[in-house]
Amino acid sequence: MVGADELTTEDRKQRLRLMAVHAHPDDESSKGAATMAKYVADGHEVMVVTCTGGEAGSILNPAMDRPDVLANMTEIRREEMARAAKILGVSHRWLGFIDSGLPEGDPMPPVPEGSFAVIPLEESTEALVRVIREFRPHVITTYDENGGYPHPDHIRTHEVSMAAFDAAGDPERFPEAGEPWQPLKLYYMHGFSKARMVAFDTALKEAGIESPYEEWLKSWDPNRADIMERVTTRIECGEYFEVRDEALKAHATQIDPTSRWFAVPLEIQREVWPTEEYELNRSLVDSTLPEDDLFAGIKEKVSP
Repeated sequence: MVGADELTTEDRKQRLRLMAVHAHPDDESSKGAATMAKYVADGHEVMVVTCTGGEAGSILNPAMDRPDVLANMTEIRREEMARAAKILGVSHRWLGFIDSGLPEGDPMPPVPEGSFAVIPLEESTEALVRVIREFRPHVITTYDENGGYPHPDHIRTHEVSMAAFDAAGDPERFPEAGEPWQPLKLYYMHGFSKARMVAFDTALKEAGIESPYEEWLKSWDPNRADIMERVTTRIECGEYFEVRDEALKAHATQIDPTSRWFAVPLEIQREVWPTEEYELNRSLVDSTLPEDDLFAGIKEKVSP
């Protein structure tokens, strides 16, 4: 295994590297985008890995709900992803698997044969290991065991990310997939929490602005734990919220610019909740919790 103590002099002179593993195009812009833009601005290298092409995604922006868009959904989503990556300043890789879709109905239909959620885990793990060994990230971010929400591709993304983190540094695993490289930390990305919704709801009402969160909060299950209870790391990235929003809008088939995504003015967001949240799940370096840097404990190991 190649660990922090075995990095070469050449490695130590390189910028730190962050890899964000996502299920579909647009996920990277709605989860952790401002964090990535911040680290790019700080001079680090960031790569987004998208496991599927998002082929099964519905058109969620009424302005894009046209026959010509439906007929070319795969190509359009690839173009949207390229624009978003350019806006964020990140490099991007497709793993090339087929979107499983979100099964709906009673009884629930099976996930389509051959799609990402049901192909052998070894196959998708090897594909991600290959990219990890090529890019050599120090930190990986991905979804938690629930996928952030229970979409089969999100849950599979979690499973693949965890398996690849363990396998990438092991020379006996996937020997044809490149020289072993061991990432040093793995985080779960966490999005909307009840605490965040309450904070925005309160701030919007105090400013005399209609809140889109009132109905959500009324229907919130009182027995449901807030994800903030799991958060270990908060990244201050409010100055990059415009970049995040522009990257989101690049996914025009998925993001309606008049939707609740953009309901909270940026000045209120920066004042009330200027961070993005993560949960440290794996670490091969020492760092003190809570953290304010995904590279905490790593910079000390790899600096010249």
